[in-house]
Amino acid sequence: MDALIQTLFSKRQELLIAIWQHIQISLISLLFALIIALPLALAVVHHQRTAGIFTQIAGIFQTIPSLAVLGLLIPFVGIGTIPAIIALVIYAILPIFSSTLAGIGSIDDALEEAADAFGMNRREKIFRVELPLAMPTIVTGIRQAIVMIIGTGTLAALIGAGGLGDFILLGIDRNNNAMTLIGAIASALLAIIFSGGIYWLQKHRLRYVLATLGVIICLPVVGMIYQNVHPVSRTVTIAGKMGSEPDILINMYKDLIEQTAPQIKVVLKPNFGQTSFLFNALKTQKIDIYPEFTGTVLESLIKPSKQQRQLGVPGAKLYKYAAQDLKHQFQMTYLAPMAYNNTYAVVIKRSYAQAHGITTISDLQRVQSELLGGFDLEFLDRTDGYKGLQATYGLNFKTQSIDPGLRYEALKNGKINLTDGYSTDSQIRQFDLVALTDNRHQFPVYQGAPLMNTSFAAKNPEIVQALNKLANKISEKDMQEMNYEVNVKQQSAATVAKHYLVTHQLLRG
Repeated sequence: MDALIQTLFSKRQELLIAIWQHIQISLISLLFALIIALPLALAVVHHQRTAGIFTQIAGIFQTIPSLAVLGLLIPFVGIGTIPAIIALVIYAILPIFSSTLAGIGSIDDALEEAADAFGMNRREKIFRVELPLAMPTIVTGIRQAIVMIIGTGTLAALIGAGGLGDFILLGIDRNNNAMTLIGAIASALLAIIFSGGIYWLQKHRLRYVLATLGVIICLPVVGMIYQNVHPVSRTVTIAGKMGSEPDILINMYKDLIEQTAPQIKVVLKPNFGQTSFLFNALKTQKIDIYPEFTGTVLESLIKPSKQQRQLGVPGAKLYKYAAQDLKHQFQMTYLAPMAYNNTYAVVIKRSYAQAHGITTISDLQRVQSELLGGFDLEFLDRTDGYKGLQATYGLNFKTQSIDPGLRYEALKNGKINLTDGYSTDSQIRQFDLVALTDNRHQFPVYQGAPLMNTSFAAKNPEIVQALNKLANKISEKDMQEMNYEVNVKQQSAATVAKHYLVTHQLLRG
């Protein structure tokens, strides 16, 4: 409880911002869902076959995983609030559409005939008879929609849309249960408040309900429009993958850029998600810069030659291959890398390693029959991940997919025997784990460097100059210590990043 209160107090400003972002996204999504679902339902309510077709279509859309929808939308509409709103609208249409059909369909035919007898036209019947009588059922659908939107909206954090998902994802990634709990509780309370508010509204007259909903829902829209009509003269967007390390790096980029070019406003999109999300966002110029690693470039982003895929290739050569191919295949510029090698590591508990005399990955062959590996999906699918362990070391043990933020906790608690990690992970030190020696050089060198479009680099030489100050800087020890300060000591990534830059005379104090 003390940790919860302390985290709540220290993160109160960030929490308020996240709540407002979540409310904005949720209410705007509800507005568009109402605009689409209500008129559509009214148009087809007396045509059963057509209504059935639209219901099936809406149901099919709802079965598509939300994360897949977000990923598919990025190449077309970019990152941030727009794809998040589109995805949430897709999920909110069905309950509103179905409840409207059900509500109007339950009206006694005699009442419909009476309305016709009084000479009411279609519009008059809708607003004087059908909507008032069906309103309790429609409101039930709206309540279902807003609860679904608020709950699913936490995933918007994966594409830089912010909201309470930032708290949940950061808490999971940093093993901070207090942050995860704060995000989850806040999201649940929002759902309860808005659901209760809509339920209260249904007791009032139709015009009052519609007017109140309109005002409440349109407020975030007005706020968003205001933000867009008062743009900063020049903005650079920098995104980062999940985890403390990318968060630290993008804050370093921000500090260095704003020192060199104070007229530039840097916007950070931390905890953006998987590599493919970031790379697609960069290709479509929805973001300007993100830190990427040489091994990831060669294994996931380009089509490397057989020479590039050879084991044990020196880091300098790998960087040269990555930079050349990125420029040739995608017209991207890959700046000079930092010093540390954040390569993959196979991590086990120190007690298990000592009990079985395991120091290298090859030693796992002796105990592979009793092993259960918990790996993230990317590691399971990559040729330099589990597939590489099978090919290079002849290993074949049971595996299961696990969220990167949960893998170390699962290893510590004995739920799995080994997991994938990175050489700079703070959890290796925190939980007294062992990163096994890669004695057959399965894992390539992973040196990080800023990645941007070549056109952006050409237009912004001052930014290139600023970021190149990190070339050949930051040792593995430095980065592991910084990760430890963020994940364990609960310091902010911005504070840790600035301290390193100032200490190493890269930034004025």
